Amino acid sequence: METHQHRRGKWLLLLRTPLWQLFLVLLMSFSTHAQIRYSIPEEMKKGSLIGNVAQDLGLDLNRLRSGRARIVSGESNRYTELKADKGILVVNEKIDREQLCGEVTPCSFSFEIILENPIELHRVTVEILDVNDHAPTFKNKAINLEISESATIGSHFDLESAYDPDAGIYGLQHYVLSPNDHFVLKQHSNADGVKFPVMILQKSLDRELNPHVSLKLIAVDGGAPQRSGTVNIEINVLDVNDNPPKFSQLVYKAVVVENAPIGTYITTVNASDADSGSDGLVTYSFSNVKRNFAFEIDSVSGRITVVDNIDYEKDKKFEIRVIAKDQGGLTDATKVTIDVLDANDNAPVISVMSFSNSVSEDAPPGTTVGVFNVKDADSDRNGKIKCSV
Repeated sequence: METHQHRRGKWLLLLRTPLWQLFLVLLMSFSTHAQIRYSIPEEMKKGSLIGNVAQDLGLDLNRLRSGRARIVSGESNRYTELKADKGILVVNEKIDREQLCGEVTPCSFSFEIILENPIELHRVTVEILDVNDHAPTFKNKAINLEISESATIGSHFDLESAYDPDAGIYGLQHYVLSPNDHFVLKQHSNADGVKFPVMILQKSLDRELNPHVSLKLIAVDGGAPQRSGTVNIEINVLDVNDNPPKFSQLVYKAVVVENAPIGTYITTVNASDADSGSDGLVTYSFSNVKRNFAFEIDSVSGRITVVDNIDYEKDKKFEIRVIAKDQGGLTDATKVTIDVLDANDNAPVISVMSFSNSVSEDAPPGTTVGVFNVKDADSDRNGKIKCSV
C-alpha cells in the first residue's frame, strides 16, 4: 500500500522533472480521436447546416453536453458555430471563398472540437466550394490601339487580360472577338494558367478606306449560365511603322522581401524599336494584373516598383506579363517573375484549449493537466516554434 509520504515523494519528483519532459508527457498522453471533413458552397446564409457532428463522430448528445463540447484553436472558427444541444455544426458568418483564400485552391480551414471529462479532441476541416458569383472584368473600359496600314499579315497585337476571382470551371475560360474582316483571336496561357488574348492580323488595313476600326473583346467563364465581361477595342489606322518593339530579355527575374516599403525598386524592363521618330517611342504596361496590384510600372522608363503591401503568406511568387507598345501600335511581350522572401512578421499565437486549475497529489505521471495549441503563420525557419515554460 502506497503511503502518504511515498505519494508526496512521487509528486515532488514530478515537479522536479525538466519542463520539456513534462511538455512531452502532456502531448503523448493526448491524441486526436477523429477527423471529419465537410464541403459546403460559399455564400451560405448564417445558420445553414454544415454537418451533423454528433452523428459523424459517433457521439451521444448527452456526451456533448456533459463534455462541454466547443470549438477551439481555429483561426477561422468565427465562420462556424457548434450547437452542442443538437449536435450540429452551422454557418455562423457568410463565407466569401475569394476573401478567405484568394486564388488558392482548394480552399479550406480547420479547427478542433474539444470535450472534457475525459478530454477528447476531434479535428474538423471545412472545404469551401466556389460558386460562380463573379463575372470576368477588364481593368480598363477600352483598349486603344494605333496600327499602321503597313503592318504585315500575321502581325500580333497583345490585348489586356480579363480577371475573374472565381476558381476552376467558374473562372475565366476563353475570349471571343466580334466578327470582322481584319483580325482573328488566339488565346495563350502562362505556366500558372492565366489566359491572355492575342489579336492576329489576317487582312491588311487600308487607312484611306477605313481609318478607324471598332471591335469588342468578350471574356467568358465556365458557369451555367455563363457570365462574361466586355471591353471595346478602338483601332486608329496609321501610316508606316515597320518594326515592332523588342525586349532585351524573354524573362526578367527579381526578388522582394514581404512588407517591402512602398517605392521599393524591383527591376527595369527594356524594349528597343528600330524605327525612328515617334514610331520608335516605346511605352510599357502590365497585362495580366488584378485590381489593387502590389506593383506598378513606369510607362516610359519600364521601372517596376512596389505600391502596395506584399504578404508572403498570401503570395509567394508573382508572374507579370509586360507589354511594350510603340506609337504605331506594334507590341512585344515579356514575363517578369518576382519571388517573395518571407519575413518573420508573425508572432506565435498560443491558444489554451483546456487547463486544470488543480491537480490531485496522487495523480499518476502522464496525467493531462492542460491542452494548448501554438501556431505561427510564417513559413520555414520563421515558422518554427520552440515552447518553454
